[in-house]
Amino acid sequence: MPTDIIAHWLGEWSSGVNIFSTAFKTVIVILMAVILGCERARNRHAAGLRTFIVLSIGSMFAGIADLYFITVLGVSFSFMSAAVFIGISIITANTIVFSSKNQIMGLTTSIGVWSMSIISAILGFGLYVTALIGFAALMIGLLMFSGMERYIKNKSNHFEIHLELKSKNGLQEFIASARKFGLTVDNLELNPAYANSGLSVYTVKFTVVDKTLAKQSHSDIIEALSVLDCVYFIEKIG
Repeated sequence: MPTDIIAHWLGEWSSGVNIFSTAFKTVIVILMAVILGCERARNRHAAGLRTFIVLSIGSMFAGIADLYFITVLGVSFSFMSAAVFIGISIITANTIVFSSKNQIMGLTTSIGVWSMSIISAILGFGLYVTALIGFAALMIGLLMFSGMERYIKNKSNHFEIHLELKSKNGLQEFIASARKFGLTVDNLELNPAYANSGLSVYTVKFTVVDKTLAKQSHSDIIEALSVLDCVYFIEKIG
């Protein structure tokens, strides 16, 4: 007797390995992949609609294969799903890169790809409710908490900037001015990606120590720093 509520309601065919359950699971996984892929593509992320569809179908069939090996052949280890997870982990690790502004890119997309592969494999095993709940939680995390994350970051006393100075001689002036504003420089790194550009480019981490300045947004602080004569370009990272 199936323990999954949806599988119990649909009947014994939905929990076995047959053409009907396979087609049904394929439709569900494609719908989930389309929803997630459209969200990622709309925000112009590296992994888009087709990537998530292909990934999800492959992971789901790995789950179905493992279900067959376990229930029919008596295999005790889900080696197909394990191989898929290892492969996806390697692929997604290579998609996480540092931009020329020392900003980490691709982290959320990589985690989304990895999470979707697990959800798809779970669906392949016939755990419909678990897969749907996991997918709903994944979408909530991506859609509903992005605004909260931005709010928390903007209220933080710590922030990071990409700084381009007209010359290296302007660094001392910039640091002195930042301290007068009420900022403490926590870390300053020279960006080697701009070595031959003629500019002195840095990644700077600040802490706001002035209580009055702490009430201002990071955008206002950066705008105030941007008017300094030594600054060529400045923007917040993250």
